[in-house]
Amino acid sequence: MESINPATGATLETYPEHDDAQIEARLAASHDAARSWAEVPFAERADVLRAVAEQLDAQLESLATLMVREMGKPITQAIAEVHKCALVCRFFADHAESFLADEPVDVGDEADAFVTYRPLGVVLAILPWNFPLWQAFRFVAPALMAGNAVVVKPAPNVLGCGFAVERLLREAGVPEGLVPVVAVCNERVEPIIRDDRIAAVTLTGSDRAGKAVAAIAGSELKKVVLELGGSDPYVVLADADLDLAVAATVRSRLNNGGQSCIGAKRIIVEEPVAEAFAEKLRTRLCAVDYGDPMSPDTELGPMARADLRETVHAQVLRCVEAGARLELGGEVPEEEGFWYPLTLLTGVTQESPAFREEIFGPVFAMCIARDPEHALELANASDFGLGAAVFTSNPAGGTDIAKRELRAGSCFVNAFVRSDPRLPFGGIKRSGYGRELSRHGILEFVNTKTVWVQR
Repeated sequence: MESINPATGATLETYPEHDDAQIEARLAASHDAARSWAEVPFAERADVLRAVAEQLDAQLESLATLMVREMGKPITQAIAEVHKCALVCRFFADHAESFLADEPVDVGDEADAFVTYRPLGVVLAILPWNFPLWQAFRFVAPALMAGNAVVVKPAPNVLGCGFAVERLLREAGVPEGLVPVVAVCNERVEPIIRDDRIAAVTLTGSDRAGKAVAAIAGSELKKVVLELGGSDPYVVLADADLDLAVAATVRSRLNNGGQSCIGAKRIIVEEPVAEAFAEKLRTRLCAVDYGDPMSPDTELGPMARADLRETVHAQVLRCVEAGARLELGGEVPEEEGFWYPLTLLTGVTQESPAFREEIFGPVFAMCIARDPEHALELANASDFGLGAAVFTSNPAGGTDIAKRELRAGSCFVNAFVRSDPRLPFGGIKRSGYGRELSRHGILEFVNTKTVWVQR
């Protein structure tokens, strides 16, 4: 299992895959650790999570650099990711006890009753490569505060980040065995899911992976939370502030080199302002700083893997064959590494791959809508439903659209879609089910238990 620098194509590290005995040892250790951790008071769990946040702060530079080297994200974005990991640890350290406090229920004079929340045990977290630290900590923090243990399965190309998470947690005082990492290929995950010591599973990944994991876990009657792909629509109405809409769209799509589930995938612009929007968008894209991901000025670095670049390029070519106009980019450079230029497609229709599929790379796809009703029809004409945004000078109208019309798990008005520890995050349709973050996220992996005491 290799870690490869996307900027150069050079191998950084080769990791041996864990054998069956090593996996067994990690599962046994997590199972034992879970039983004692479940009885640790909230205040002590919170102290550990705050120590984790302090370690993240202390190791900021090295962790950010590791992410740049393993998956190519620009250093400024990597630094922001580490900060966000510390934020989510502190958030759940501060709020988990109130989120999981016993809830009395009035059942009359004959008995006392309440709802209590208890940990499930060991949860398997199958993680992606695109946010190798954030995806880990956004689940580990609430899971630990809920009293669970977590077995972490990182993506094979970012194992260095996975082992860095494991080391950092130990250095912060997380008990031995509570959050072990298993280094296995995807084909060897099924036996781990089926293991009786695994109580539940969470996956962030493609809808194809989600279906496979859900089928396996379902056959064992195990709870699953799935955060899958997205094809987020950004709806720009005729009365929108176009400069604001362009800035938000570009920031969203450039995040992580376009390799984000909540990137602005389908830009749907109302016809009266389509030409003006396209011109502003082209101007902004031509000014993007593209190059060395370790430079603080870089906005777009390489893609994470060669196969991912091949997939994106093939999708772009099929979009052009389907009638889209290639305004910028769309050519694979000859230099070493997994570089792909910022690409703009206009004239995209519902028949285009850019509309029907998720393009996981630095590709902007612009569609034109006849009127607001047509724009919302296009926005919802997708098998995905993770995030969506609408831009309008009428905040009340935009709020109504976000609340009632857009079919997605997170809907933003005059802003780009993002995750926040205070808010639930997740999707509908092929974007998965269940929620992460906030009180809704921590409740996903607890036993919501009724207790009735007869008087």
